[in-house]
Amino acid sequence: MRHSVISTKIVKPYAEALMSVAVNHGLIERINQDVSFLLDLLEESKQLNDFLANPLIKAEAKKTVLQQITTTQVHPYVLNFLMLLVDRRRISWLQGICQQYQALLREFNRIVLAEAIAATELTEEQKEAIVQKVKQMTGAKQVELKTRIDPDLLGGLIIKVGSRVIDLSLRGQLRRLANSLMK
Repeated sequence: MRHSVISTKIVKPYAEALMSVAVNHGLIERINQDVSFLLDLLEESKQLNDFLANPLIKAEAKKTVLQQITTTQVHPYVLNFLMLLVDRRRISWLQGICQQYQALLREFNRIVLAEAIAATELTEEQKEAIVQKVKQMTGAKQVELKTRIDPDLLGGLIIKVGSRVIDLSLRGQLRRLANSLMK
């Protein structure tokens, strides 16, 4: 619990600062592309994560590596932001900062992130019906829908929107039936 409080106190202000730069300079989408690039990079390379998080490695070495990796890939504002994170010894929080930036961007654009877990692959019509239902529930302009297959559901689906979970699965219905019979 303590770690998440500290994480929030570090991650959120930096993500908000990056969002402020993006909004003030009209670079919201460009910086979002850069943030996505950085997240992909961090997910693909555990070595890079370990390197950036290692307090024994000098700041100049971290800056050199980041410049080599990102100079042609990211906007100069993002590169400057990365250098600032190194100088302030916050570069180990980069992944969390990037994820928080994306959450702020979704909020800014009134986009909701939803996940649909189904027993089988969903058709395009089913996906669209879920998107429309989530828009209706949340009042969002757009919905980013991620889908996942879980054969253990037996049938139906589970929809997650933020902290809200709508369980329409056969497994969930059987569990609820069993619970009502036990009472």
